[in-house]
Amino acid sequence: MDRLTEYASHHPWLAGLALAAALAVLVNELRLRAQSFAALPPQEVIRLMNQGATVLDVRAQQAFQEGHISGARHFDAAQIATAADTLKKYKERPLVIYCDRGTAAATTVRALTQQGFTKVFNLRGGLAAWRAENLPLARE
Repeated sequence: MDRLTEYASHHPWLAGLALAAALAVLVNELRLRAQSFAALPPQEVIRLMNQGATVLDVRAQQAFQEGHISGARHFDAAQIATAADTLKKYKERPLVIYCDRGTAAATTVRALTQQGFTKVFNLRGGLAAWRAENLPLARE
């Protein structure tokens, strides 16, 4: 340990860059874990939809109108605090949440899980993953 501090004192730029790189890796890993919280690939989402799962789009209203997963309902992410009242009939049923890339949906899934929802899932990669697999979108 003494040699490490000696090295760091002789090479402060290298030590600082190594520390910054380690922090960047840590932040990236934490971000990836947060995004994959209860995440399912598009094919699993289709399977759940065929079994009667409800699909919620938490993107902006304009983005929803430009194209969304068929059968999805728009849900404003700002309403998550009161979601227990609005979505209480879905508490025990499968519920799939998606956004553009999966980040906002993962946050929504965590919030709903904390409110007592038991079968809430995130579309891994969001609508971008859905499009990447050339799956159809509905337009209003």
